[in-house]
Amino acid sequence: MALRAGLIGLGMMGKNHARVMSSTDQVTLIGIADPVGDPTGNIDASLIVGSVSELIEKGIDLAVVACPTSEHEQVAMQLCDAGVHTLVEKPLAIDSLGAKRIATAFTDAGLVGAVGHIERFNPAIRSMRERINEGELGDLFQISTRRIGPFPNRIKDVGVVKDLATHDLDLTTWVGGSNFSHLTAHTAHKAGREHEDLVAITGLLHNNVVTNHLVNWLSPMKERYTIATGEKGSFIADTLLADLTLHRNADAPTPWEGISQFRGVAEGDMIRFAIAKPEPLRSEFEGFRDMILSNGGEIVSMAEGVLAVENAEKVLESASTLQPITLEQT
Repeated sequence: MALRAGLIGLGMMGKNHARVMSSTDQVTLIGIADPVGDPTGNIDASLIVGSVSELIEKGIDLAVVACPTSEHEQVAMQLCDAGVHTLVEKPLAIDSLGAKRIATAFTDAGLVGAVGHIERFNPAIRSMRERINEGELGDLFQISTRRIGPFPNRIKDVGVVKDLATHDLDLTTWVGGSNFSHLTAHTAHKAGREHEDLVAITGLLHNNVVTNHLVNWLSPMKERYTIATGEKGSFIADTLLADLTLHRNADAPTPWEGISQFRGVAEGDMIRFAIAKPEPLRSEFEGFRDMILSNGGEIVSMAEGVLAVENAEKVLESASTLQPITLEQT
């Protein structure tokens, strides 16, 4: 029997979720809640209702929340009260208090609650993490990310830290295997909007991995890079293309002593891995489905979603106070 699914929100991400949900085995998309409907006319009009309450009345088993961040808590709580397993787009809520309320409610209700930190399902990031865990880099020294591009007009209620940098904060703790112990950040408001549109973050994980993150909505080109550097070389993940490349340190000693001392390490082989590239959004949703069906499955838990929002708030605190922030180990 197929799970009866509902979607809240028909913005850019909502339309992608609708495409995936309507073409996933063991799931039937039976309704979409959006007060303005679908201006493009590409969605079956018979699916669209005007409110979350109307969607719940259709008898849904699961839902994906892809409405504005400021509405996440109210919508998620409605779904929880109705006994609906729910995946909420990141960030989980507008602030950490709201995120904690959502996570606690779903845990207490015994429901599957997930957060859409989609980069964890990017094939390049997944392969990088697996290879680091298998020791291919030796000791991990640093994780560096760059996530830049033009401003998406759809974002009205949060700035670049909570909308975009939460990707980097989450994937860094996941790949690095530890939460942050220290965060320092600087933000800028350059485009006349209420919220910040640029952030530069430096961090340290509890396991002494150094991190840095450049994120903005001000660049005319779109880039998504994650670089992990260790004692044996560096992995470079291009998450736009789901490509993973390894730059190895050379095994052979450098006979030219002056260059050897200057470089510290020598350039070795470069390998671009041939990896399977399933669509991250589909992998994310299938993991959510399988968790509901008790078929294994992998999700980003709401507790992990809370942590990402808490770390984003620490970034904004550092930027506003011009002070480094120390985080307790949890």
